[in-house]
Amino acid sequence: MSPAATRPASYDEFKRRIRHMISPKGLQQGLALKLTQTDVVISPFPKCGTTWLQQVVHSLRTGGDLDFDDISEVVPWIETAFDLGQDLDAPQRANPRAFKSHLGWDAVPKGGRYIVALRDPRDALVSLFRFMEGWYFEAGSIDIETFARGEFLARDGRDYWEHLASWWRQRDRDDVLLLAYEHMHADLPATVQSIAAFIGVPLTPTLLVTVLSESSLTSMQAHKHKYDDKLMRERSEQVCGLPPGSDSAKVRSGKVGSHQELPATIIVELDAIWAETIHREFGLADYPALLNALQGKQ
Repeated sequence: MSPAATRPASYDEFKRRIRHMISPKGLQQGLALKLTQTDVVISPFPKCGTTWLQQVVHSLRTGGDLDFDDISEVVPWIETAFDLGQDLDAPQRANPRAFKSHLGWDAVPKGGRYIVALRDPRDALVSLFRFMEGWYFEAGSIDIETFARGEFLARDGRDYWEHLASWWRQRDRDDVLLLAYEHMHADLPATVQSIAAFIGVPLTPTLLVTVLSESSLTSMQAHKHKYDDKLMRERSEQVCGLPPGSDSAKVRSGKVGSHQELPATIIVELDAIWAETIHREFGLADYPALLNALQGKQ
C-alpha cells in the first residue's frame, strides 16, 4: 500500500480530498442530461432516503430485478456518471428511465419527474457523519460537533437548508413528488403506492408484495453489497488517495430519531438555522410542522 493511501484525520484534510470526487467536467456533463417527461429523477439530500427510493423505483419498473452489483449501475447518479465512465443516455433495463441526484431544484436538469424525500436535519446529519466516518476520514479522528459545524452550520456549509427550501417551493407541481423519510419508515406500502402512481407503473397486489419485500430493511441489509457505493468507493481510492476496504455500506439501521446523540449545543444551533431559513420563508416552526404540512398534501 502506498504511504499516501491513508484516510484524513482532520476536517480540513477531509474537505480537501473529497473535492476530487466530482470533477468540474463530470458535473457539467451530468447537468447537460436531456430528460423526457417520463424520466424519473430521485433527488433527496444525502442520507435522506436516496438509496431506498432507488430500490423502490427500480423494483417497481422491473418487477423485482436484483441482478446488479451496485444500485447506481441501474439507476445512475447524474453528478458522477461521467467520472465513473457511465453513459447517462445509454438504454436502461426498463421504463421509465430513472436517475439519482442530490441536487436542489434550481440546479437539477429539467424536463423529467422528480421524487424527493425530506428528513429531519438532525437525523440526516448523524447519518451523514456515520457514513463518512471510516471511509472518507479515519474513525475517531473528527468528532461529530466539528463535522456538524462544517457541514450544516457554517455559512458555506448550508446545502441541506438550501436543498430543502428549493424543493419545498415546488411542492405543488404535478411533476414533483415530495415525501418524508419518516413517513416512508412508518408506512412503506403507502409510499410505494404513491410512487407507482406518480411514475405510471400499474401496481398489482403481486408487484406490491415484491417491492415491499425487496425494499425492506431486512432485504437490503441481506444484500448490502448491492448498496455499498462500490463505484464511488473505487473512485475514492483512486482520486482521494484512500485505502481499499472502506466501509461504504449505505443500509445501516434506518432509524428515526438518531439525533439524540448530538450535543445539545448543536441541536440548539440547528434549530436556530431552521428558524432563520425555513420558518422565516415558509412559516414552518420546526421539522414536525413540515411533516404535518406534507401529510396534509397526501
